[in-house]
Amino acid sequence: MVLKHLKLNSVNGSLATLNGVTDAANEEIVQMHLEDGTSRTGRVVKIDGDEVAVQVFEGTRGMSMSNTETVFTGKPMEIALSPEILGRVFDGLGRPIDGLGDVYPVEKRDVNGAPINPVSREYPRNFIQTGISSIDALATLIRGQKLPIFSGSGMQHNELAVQIVRQSTLSDGDDFAVVFAAMGVKNDVAQYFRTSFEEANVMNRVVMLLNLANDPIVERIMTPKCALTIAEYLAFTLHKHILVILTDMTSYAEALREFSGSKGEIPGRKGFPGYLYSDLASLYERAGMIKGVEGSVTQIPILTMPNDDITHPIPDLTGYITEGQIVLSRDLGAKGIYPPVDVLPSLSRLMKDGIGAGFTREDHSALANQLLATYSKVQDAKALASVIGEDELSEEDKLLMAFGRAFEAKFLNQSFTENRTIEQTLDLGWSLLSMLPRKMLDRVDDSILDAHYAGEQ
Repeated sequence: MVLKHLKLNSVNGSLATLNGVTDAANEEIVQMHLEDGTSRTGRVVKIDGDEVAVQVFEGTRGMSMSNTETVFTGKPMEIALSPEILGRVFDGLGRPIDGLGDVYPVEKRDVNGAPINPVSREYPRNFIQTGISSIDALATLIRGQKLPIFSGSGMQHNELAVQIVRQSTLSDGDDFAVVFAAMGVKNDVAQYFRTSFEEANVMNRVVMLLNLANDPIVERIMTPKCALTIAEYLAFTLHKHILVILTDMTSYAEALREFSGSKGEIPGRKGFPGYLYSDLASLYERAGMIKGVEGSVTQIPILTMPNDDITHPIPDLTGYITEGQIVLSRDLGAKGIYPPVDVLPSLSRLMKDGIGAGFTREDHSALANQLLATYSKVQDAKALASVIGEDELSEEDKLLMAFGRAFEAKFLNQSFTENRTIEQTLDLGWSLLSMLPRKMLDRVDDSILDAHYAGEQ
C-alpha cells in the first residue's frame, strides 16, 4: 500500500518538513506532486521522531504547505548504468543532457556506494602517464591513488584538467577511461570542457557530469556521488581502469555548508559543518583497487584554495585524507610558466611504489630526488641573491641560479598540447642536471651517474 502525505509542515529554502511520518529511512528518495501536475524529487536528510526533513532537488519554489502530495519510494537515489554511458554527457544527478536520449540500464545502483573492505583492498601500483613532466617525474600519479590538485581562483587548473584527460594513458595499454565531474561551474567553463574533449577526439572514453553554477546546490552535493558510482561500475563491473576528475571540490564543500546551515546544524571551522572531514572521506575513499578484481578507480580532486590559503579547512582536510597533493603556484603562473606546478610542496606519497624498474625506469627515483634537492638549493640561492645581488654569489650558487632558470623554462614549462613520454621527461631531467658539476649531484649513486650523466666530471 502506497501512503500519500497530503500536507507539508514547513518549507525553508530547499528543505520541506513533514510530520507524522513512520518507517522513513535516511537518504530515501521521495516523489512530490504539486497541484499543477508537476513532480519534484527529494531525499530524506533528517529524521527526528515522526518529523522528516526532505531536500528537494529542483527547489521549493511554488510549493506550499497544502498543495503538495508526498510519496516515499522506500529506495535510495539510484543511477542508471550501462556500457553505453561512455561518451555521454549528464547533469549533476546523472540525467542525460546531450540530446542522445535516455540510458537503457543494465543495472541501477545506489549513488551512496559501499565502502571497500580494507582487507580486500589491493595496494596501488603502476603509474598513469599524464604527459606532464612536473607530475610524471616528481609527483607521479599511481593507479588507484587519490591525488588532489590545490589551485587558486583564476589559475589554470581547468586547462590542466583538460590536458590530463586528453593525454593520460596507461603504460601497459589496459582499458582506460575518464569520469569527469564539474561542480558549480559557469556555462562558458562547462562549454570549454565539452568542446575541448570533442576537439581532442577523446569523448569516446569520457563520461561527463556537469553541474552549473545556477543549478540547485542539492544537485551539486549529489554530483560527486553519481560520478563515483559510474566510475565503480566501469571499473569493477566492466573491468576498466578509471580516472575520476572532480572539479571544483570547493564548490561542493560550500554547497554542503549552505545546506548544513539551512538545516540549523551547529557550524564548525569557518562555518563548515563539523562532519566535513567524514563527508570528504566518504568520497575520496571510494578510490582504490580490489584484490582479485581487474579494474581501478583513481581520483584527482581539484580544489581552489580560498585566498590561496592551504590551511583553509577544505585543502587542510583533503590533505589529511588523500595521498599527497599537486600545488599550483601563482608566482610561476605570473612568470608565464604552464603548468604552474610548484614541485617543492607537491608530493605523491605512493610514488615510490609505482616507479622504477618494471614501471617507469630504474633511474626515476634517484633523478626525482636529485631534481628536488637541487631546486630546493636554488631557492636558497635566490634568497641570498635578493640580499647581496646575483653578481656577488659564489660560482656554485651562480650555477644553481642558471639551473633554476633552465629547470623552470624547460622542465616545468611545456605547452598545452605537448605530450611528453616518461622517457622524454627523464632524459630532459638528466640533461638539466648535466649543467652542474658531478660533485654537486649528491643524491645519486655513481652507477646511475655513469649511465646518465653527460656533464663535466
